[in-house]
Amino acid sequence: MSSAPGKLPVVVWVLAAGTFLMGTTEFVIAGLLPQMAADLGVGVSQAGLLITAFAVGMIVGGPAMAMATLRLPRRQTLVLALAVFALGHVVAATSGSFTVVLAARVVTALATGAFWAVGFVIATAAAGPGNATRAVSVMMGGLTLANVVGVPIGSLVGQFTGWRGTFWALAVLSGLAATVVGRFVPTVRQRAGGSVRAEIGALRQGRLWLALTAAMLIMGGVLATYTYITPLLTGRTGIAEGAVPLVLIAFGVGALGGNTIGGRLGGQRPMATTITAVVATALTLLLLIPLSTGAVATVVLVFLMALAGFAVPPVLTSLAVRLADDAPTLTSALTTSAYNTGIAAGSAIAGRALASSLGLTGPALVGAISAALTLLPLIALALRGTSRRAQTTTRCTTPAHEPAAVPASSHR
Repeated sequence: MSSAPGKLPVVVWVLAAGTFLMGTTEFVIAGLLPQMAADLGVGVSQAGLLITAFAVGMIVGGPAMAMATLRLPRRQTLVLALAVFALGHVVAATSGSFTVVLAARVVTALATGAFWAVGFVIATAAAGPGNATRAVSVMMGGLTLANVVGVPIGSLVGQFTGWRGTFWALAVLSGLAATVVGRFVPTVRQRAGGSVRAEIGALRQGRLWLALTAAMLIMGGVLATYTYITPLLTGRTGIAEGAVPLVLIAFGVGALGGNTIGGRLGGQRPMATTITAVVATALTLLLLIPLSTGAVATVVLVFLMALAGFAVPPVLTSLAVRLADDAPTLTSALTTSAYNTGIAAGSAIAGRALASSLGLTGPALVGAISAALTLLPLIALALRGTSRRAQTTTRCTTPAHEPAAVPASSHR
């Protein structure tokens, strides 16, 4: 099933398209928050729970689906995940109840966790050992592209058709993706033996949990601010609602640039890269509080927030896999859970800050504090060292024809 060097099979691009849709779904709410709150009859801070709910679903769904799907037919799992994902959007688009929409977000998040857990394995297996890392890079590139293209387009669609139009579009596109996956994803032979015990047993590393804690805090800091960026832009900066998608594009471009910078610099100097980027993120978020009254300064700071903040995750993900290389599947899922734990906690705390006397600058303050706290596990990790333990035994949990899943950032 391997492909020629430098050439990736069609299935990898299909999986990247699926990742693009799911990444768009996770973050597009930030641009639709005010109108969803008004339509569903809740406050903006309460509507922010729609992002928290998705994050919670990913926290549970990532590791659970990674383990549950180890022996399941993978093509069918992907098709079912996309079908459930589409159905969740249909339910949300046709409901006038905030509770129902909230529940639908959790269901779509569980489907996303299943898709990612299985998609990594299929992408690497289809590409072959020589192209496995590049295949995962392309697949997860869809997630970054979702911030650059998917979220702004989804916000624009929402402005012209209402937020329900965006949800309907995502439902239709994910339904088409399920059909394409069923057509192009090959049947992959499952592993000969179970590896759940080996995956879990490989997680007994304190340094791994320091990396996961740092991942949780930095993503919580950036997304706590991003979740409520629209109210800040329209209510404090004075940017027109129609121009908000342009600012979201700036955030997406910054995220794409940060992801690339972190990947290139973090391989050789992981701790220097992460600590520098975290300090820059905290300072940027802190500056956003007094300077968010000016449009130019705010847009620049939003860009820098994404540039610095998203330089950290690829390094931490790669580091986590290196520290627990006997558990690539579960570690990948746990890293995703750590990021989403940060998103859930950060957006929830930021919502309370928004509703407090801090007002529109509350989320930025929460983000700055969370980013600053990221330095604690990073410094502890730097003091303990990041080199991997020498292997004393040779373990073979993956057949040669089916390489283990490599997380999004391990190629960097």
